[in-house]
Amino acid sequence: MSRSIDFEMLTAVPSWEWPADAGTLFMEVLRDPESEESDRLIAAELAGDFTVVNDEIFEILLSIIGNNEETPGLRGTAAIALGPALEHSFLEGFEDPEDMPITESAFLKAQAFLRKLFMDPDLPKEVRRRVLEASVRAPQDWHKGAVRDAYSSADDDWKITAVFSMCYVQGFEEQILEALESDNEEIEFEAVQAAGNWGLDGAWAHVERIVTGAGTDKILLLAAIEAIANIRPGQAGVALMNLMDHDDEEIVEAAHEAMAMAKTIAMLDGPLDEIDEEDLIW
Repeated sequence: MSRSIDFEMLTAVPSWEWPADAGTLFMEVLRDPESEESDRLIAAELAGDFTVVNDEIFEILLSIIGNNEETPGLRGTAAIALGPALEHSFLEGFEDPEDMPITESAFLKAQAFLRKLFMDPDLPKEVRRRVLEASVRAPQDWHKGAVRDAYSSADDDWKITAVFSMCYVQGFEEQILEALESDNEEIEFEAVQAAGNWGLDGAWAHVERIVTGAGTDKILLLAAIEAIANIRPGQAGVALMNLMDHDDEEIVEAAHEAMAMAKTIAMLDGPLDEIDEEDLIW
C-alpha cells in the first residue's frame, strides 16, 4: 500500500480510528522534503489533531512555518494546525499538565515564534495571514493592533483574516456588526461566527434573516443556525422551528442541536418564567 493511499484513508475516517502510528507517519512525511507536496499538506493538516499532536509535532510544524524554502501553502497549513492545541492550552491552562496535548514550554515557544513571524512584513501574505489566524486562538495583547490593521486594509483577504480573528479577540463588536453587511460572502460568514461567539444582540436581525430566509448558502446557514442560539437563546426556537422539515438532514440536525443549546443557555441565564413563553419553542 502506498503512502498516498494511506493518507487518503486517514482523511476518510475519524481520527480515533487512525492507526497507532499515525503521528509517527505524519512526522516522517513532514520532515522529508522529498515527500509529495500533497502528502505533506495532508500530514500538516492532520498533525494538529488531539489524537496525535504533541511537543515534537509542534516543533516540526514551527520549523516548517519558519522555513523560507517551504511553499507558502504548506507553511500556512502548518500554522493553522497549531490552532486547536493553542486554544485548548489557553482556555484550560496547565494545572494538570498530564491532561494537556502539549507542554507549557511548547505553548509559550509557539506564541513567541508566531508573533515574531507575523511582525516580519516580508513574510508571504498567505503565511502571515495564517500565522495571525492561528495565534489568535490564544489571544495576546499584540493581537488587537494586528487585527485592527488587518481590518482597515483594502485587501479583502486581510479583512477575512481580521473578522475571523474577531471571533477570538475581544473589543470589535462594532466592526463585527459592520462586517455582517459585507458583500463578500466570506467576510459575512466570519462575522456571523464572531457575532454568535460573543452573543452580539445587534446581530440578531441579520442572523435571523439568514436562518428564516430561502435560498441561503448552506455553509452560511449552518453558521447562522449555531450563532442564533447564542445571540437570543430565548427566542431562537421560533426561527429554528422553520428548519425542522428542511430537505437537508445536516441542516435539520444542526437546528436540533442549536435548539438544545439555546434551551440550556436560556435556563442558565435565568429562570424560564422571566422569558416570554411565546418566544420559547423547543
